[in-house]
Formats: sequence, structure tokens, C-alpha cells
Amino acid sequence: MPETLNPADPGFAHDPYPYYARLRARGPVARVALANGTHAWLVTGYDRAREVLADPRFSNVPPPRAGRPKPDSPARRAQACLARHMLNSDAPDHLRLRRLTTAAFTPRRVDALRPRIERLTDGLVAEVSGLLAREGTVDLVDSFAFPLPVLVIGEVLGVPEADRADLREWTYRVGSPTDALERGATDEAWAALHAYFTTLIAHKRRSPGDDLFSALVHDASEGGLDDGELLAMAFLLLFAGYETTMNLLASASLLLLTHPRELAAAREGGEARWAAVVEETLRHASPLEGTTWRRTTERVDLGGGAVIPAEESVLVVLAAAGRDPERFPDPDAFRPARYLAGTATDDGTATDDGARRDEGGERDAGGERDAGVGRAAPHLAFGHGPHFCLGSRLARMEAAIALPRLFDALPGLALAAEPERLPYRPGLLVRGPRELPVTHAARH
Repeated sequence: MPETLNPADPGFAHDPYPYYARLRARGPVARVALANGTHAWLVTGYDRAREVLADPRFSNVPPPRAGRPKPDSPARRAQACLARHMLNSDAPDHLRLRRLTTAAFTPRRVDALRPRIERLTDGLVAEVSGLLAREGTVDLVDSFAFPLPVLVIGEVLGVPEADRADLREWTYRVGSPTDALERGATDEAWAALHAYFTTLIAHKRRSPGDDLFSALVHDASEGGLDDGELLAMAFLLLFAGYETTMNLLASASLLLLTHPRELAAAREGGEARWAAVVEETLRHASPLEGTTWRRTTERVDLGGGAVIPAEESVLVVLAAAGRDPERFPDPDAFRPARYLAGTATDDGTATDDGARRDEGGERDAGGERDAGVGRAAPHLAFGHGPHFCLGSRLARMEAAIALPRLFDALPGLALAAEPERLPYRPGLLVRGPRELPVTHAARH
């Protein structure tokens, strides 16, 4: 049996894939011991991951004992309130919340953000260029991968730019293991987020803007969202909207800087090749390491000897599913050509964008042109089934805009640290480098 899993361990955070490979060798589903003394079932195989994500016997609703607020703890009450979002719900509540959110998060509304994202990106690239000229070394996470999605989600939520540093710090704390932080830091963050969004919602009711969150606040269809649901939705949009895209941008930048041939191919290949870079990054370095925790509502037999009793905790590890050798040849290699357009889909029909629709109505990546390799399976970075990520379109658009603009404007970018020494975000929820120091050598 693999060693006890400690998500707060810096070595595991930097490279969890060997552990997941050892676990997968036991089978696509395995029971593991966690460092906090509990046990859980981890799903690391691709096919089983898709099954679990679409199976209603795996509930997203936390058990009653989880997150129960202590009478003397406002922070715990704040956490319980913000955790009532639709990722922690099942049908029929989930269907209602998703319909309301989808109505405000239409493709047309999302696409309308493109010109603004382009302007924000160009401004940040200019700032990065100036910092490099003055200081020589710049942290690409702090100067680019973090501020861009925060500015974009600020457009979605209608929050002031001046609040972005606080929002980043609070979401970082609540998304990290408590034993990786100072005592009390997590509780302080939950309370601060609750207070912030309470004020924001009251402001939107008085003075609605043209942002997507204002549309949710004032949507009266199906009864609309109550104040508690709005608080939870604001938290979900913030956390999912910036944390995951920040990690996507940072991981893609790191992969391109450590794979110069792929960077050159992207520069020469245009939009299609950059889109393939985004999809391969989502597979190879999933910005969400795992889904939210699920629990079995009954005994579930997944085959192959994997029988999970009722009321057990289950985590689908998206990062591990993306490295399953049964679905992805040479899974540890970063090879964007897997996702080039114009290849056959699973049902034999051709696509013109290297993608196929997921059950959630969005498109999953697909397509591969490498000779002798065959079409790549759709990655699971945005989930699968009823909880497929509503923000996938926005995340892909941000990355497809930001990456070529960054590397075209600064062709001499180079890492200023050994990749093996870069610190990573601890935990099992989100994953990406916390720092990415770079330099720039002017090309003549």
C-alpha cells in the first residue's frame, strides 16, 4: 500500500504524480490513509473518474457532521454559508441553481468580455515588460497569472480592482490545508469573505451594474437566488473563476518555458496551436487537482474489486485521470499536438475545433494528430456530467488570449529558477506554482 497521503507535504505538492501512479497500479479506485488520521477513496483512473462524476449515487452534499457551525464560532457559520454553492448540491437543488447561473453566464455574455480581456492582457504585458527592464527578474504569477483572472472575475462580479489582493489572500487560505497555515488564518479568511460578499450583494441590490453577478442578484425567475445562495455563488465564482485560471496560466507558462520546441511550434502554428497548448496544459497539469469531495449514498460496486460502502468519502483526482496511461499514450509528456483540430471523434465524425460536447452542454477537448498515436481522450479538467464547469468557456478564452500575447511581446522570456525548486500550492483541490520567476533577454 502506498504511504500515508499528506496533502500539505511540499514534496507531494510539487509532484504528486508518482504517488498517483503507484496508487493507480493497485487499481483505478483505492482506499487510502490520510495524514489527519482519516481514510478516503481516491479515484485515479480515467474511465472510473468519468463514471463517478456522472453517478448520482455519489452525492456532492457534505454529510451533516461536515461543516456544522460551532455556536461560538462566527467563522464556522460563515464557512457553512459560503459552502452552500451548487458544487455542494445534488438534484433537484443543483438543477435549479445551475439553470439560474447558466441564464446569466450565457456564451454571448462571456464572449462580450473578449475585448476587455484583450485590453487587460495588453496592459499587464506592458507592466511585466517594464518590470523586467527595471528589475531584471519578475514573478510571473504575481505580475501576470494572478492579476489577469482577478481583473476578469472582477468584471464578472463587479468588484473594485483595489480589493483584488485581499480576495486573493482569503481564497488562498480557504483552499489550503489548515496545517499548512498559521493558526486561525483559515477562520479569519472565511469570516472576511462572508462580510465582503454580504456588503457586495447589498450594493448590487441598490446599484446594479452590467456585470454578470448583478444579473444573478436581480434575476427573479424560478424565485431567484436567496441571500444565502447569492453569498455562496459569489464565493464559487471568485474561487473557481480566478484560482483555476491563475494556475492554468502559470502552469502553461512554466511548461512552455521548459519545452522550447513546443513554444516555438505554438508561435508558428497560430490560434489552433495555442488552443492545443491550453488543452494539453489542462490535461497534463490540471489546475484543479481534485473535485469537491463526494460521499456514497449506498454501497457502490465499481467493478474490478472496488466496492465502496455507503457514507464513505470519495475524491475524484482529475490530475491523476489526466495522466492515466490507459487513455493517454506517454501521459507524462507535454505534447500539445494531441489536441490539434480536424481529427476524428469517438463516434467517427470529424470536428473542426478538436473538441466534443460534454453532457453539461460545453465542449470537452479532443483530437490528436501525432502519427501512430491516435486521438486523445477528452480531458477531465473541467469535470464531467451534471457538474461540468460553467466557466470553462471563460477560462479557455482567457488563456487563449493571454499566452500568445505574453510570449509574442516577450520572446526572450526564460526561467530564473530551477523548475524542481519552485513551490507549489499544497492540498488536493487546486494545483499550480506559487512563484514563477523569469528574466528576459532582448532578441536582435
